[in-house]
Amino acid sequence: MLTKTDKTLPYLKSLTSCLAKVNQDGYTHDMKIENGVMQSLQTEKSYYPHELKVVNFFRFEGQSDPEDNAILYIIETNDGTKGTLVDAYGVYSDPEIDKFMKAVEDISKSTETRS
Repeated sequence: MLTKTDKTLPYLKSLTSCLAKVNQDGYTHDMKIENGVMQSLQTEKSYYPHELKVVNFFRFEGQSDPEDNAILYIIETNDGTKGTLVDAYGVYSDPEIDKFMKAVEDISKSTETRS
């Protein structure tokens, strides 16, 4: 699983390459937040904040445009679903995603490396 915070790793250079890596690692569900719940776009199953954990997250900064700032959440649910949620951060972040993520009690920033 992608968990190294060292920016020299090639898959951490862009949101696209990071998403490709976590997809290879089994985090294949695309998640969205709507009406206070997280939903898998693949299965349409809904999850509340207490039903998931964020196993890692990464921030990406645009070279010259603040609109390019993004955060990638890597998520595991209580039923074993693994997925990702992408949001802007800073002034462009989605208030609904921000509110939901503040309610998630199990958020980790892993520093170990697994292949």
